[in-house]
Amino acid sequence: MVVSIGDKAPSFSLFDQDRKLRSLYEFCSKSKVVLAFFPGAFTSTCTREMCSFRDSVAKLSRLNAQVVGISVNDPFTLKGFAERNSLNFPLLSDYRRTAITEYGVQLPDFAGLKGYTVAQRSIFIIDRDEKVRFSWVAADPSIEPDYKLVEEELRKIE
Repeated sequence: MVVSIGDKAPSFSLFDQDRKLRSLYEFCSKSKVVLAFFPGAFTSTCTREMCSFRDSVAKLSRLNAQVVGISVNDPFTLKGFAERNSLNFPLLSDYRRTAITEYGVQLPDFAGLKGYTVAQRSIFIIDRDEKVRFSWVAADPSIEPDYKLVEEELRKIE
């Protein structure tokens, strides 16, 4: 079941693209967090989505928010993806699929590959108290989030 607005966000400890262990608490202790779960590095829609977030980092920072991307890709792939696209925010590797399970955003049999489960494209805004304040899950992995709506939701949170 997908995490709901008002729920305490499930905590996690995942390796980033530099193989540094990062936690939800670490990010929430500094700012609001935009968790952007995405199916796979180097795919066309995921690249557009992560580059859109890259291009809006300054605006999101002014809203006291930090973007954190999460996929099931390994840290090495995420490092190449971040470098290729000059991504300026952390990408976390959920290679064990614990976070996508906790958040309820598993997408099984991705691209017709039986047994291959990835993250369903989804956005969760988490406040500094680790409460879910916004949730969006794409029914279709080719659909990008409404970036303006994400900004509007961030403005509502003190």
